[in-house]
Amino acid sequence: MAKKRGGHGGGHGWFVTFADLMALMMSFFVMLVAFSTQDKAKLQVVAGSMREAFGVSQVRQNGIVEVDGIPTKPYVKNKADVPIEDASNTPGPTEPERQKEGLTQKQDKTFALAAASLRQAMKDMPEISELSKHIMIEENENGLNVEIVDQDGRSMFPDGAKEPFERTRRIIQKLAIPLKALPNRISVTGHTSASRLAPRPGYGPWELSADRANAVRKQLEADGVPTTHFYMVAGRADTQPLFPDDPFIAANRRVTITLMREEPPIPVDFRP
Repeated sequence: MAKKRGGHGGGHGWFVTFADLMALMMSFFVMLVAFSTQDKAKLQVVAGSMREAFGVSQVRQNGIVEVDGIPTKPYVKNKADVPIEDASNTPGPTEPERQKEGLTQKQDKTFALAAASLRQAMKDMPEISELSKHIMIEENENGLNVEIVDQDGRSMFPDGAKEPFERTRRIIQKLAIPLKALPNRISVTGHTSASRLAPRPGYGPWELSADRANAVRKQLEADGVPTTHFYMVAGRADTQPLFPDDPFIAANRRVTITLMREEPPIPVDFRP
């Protein structure tokens, strides 16, 4: 008696597998066609229903694209909550904000190059390398500060005098080389330390700090810095100590040369 062969009713097994594959592919293509033709109105209704079901309130935020009916993420990096009437339809920064950001980056690069040039100028003075310790270069929100600072045992100006030592003049001459090549305006500010001695009659810390700042300004101008680059010369006496915890310390006696951080002037429109 002959044995019956196993199988699917005598058919080929691969045929059944192929039929299942074709059914799956047909279902896949039907889904693609269905999703390619969305009904936006129905989609918003469904999204609104989901929002109400989960209790999510609609919030408009600057810099976030929102479709009506779709809730926004409650926590987004670098977001800013603004009133609905002030909300913008354009995500990201506006053109003035882009220009301001570009200007800030350009200024930061300029200050970085200026600081590098000033430090290199000090390194190029091996004969007075010890005096370079009296120079402090620091960038802040106002611009780039170059501090000519007194140290214990060595001052940049004679005691009570407004004219600097010769070694101080040589430092200023070296600083003038990169300063005159930069377009930034310059402010020069003099500072004194607190003193336990009574000031001279008619000539106190205010006069001394202002005169020292002006002496530095004159030296820079004599060494080639254009007069038009100077914005301000002022004396602060002991009102802005470098070390507030110790107002009597020598390092509070200093002259600050500041490359100012400022936006370029707005051009005047002469059209009628």
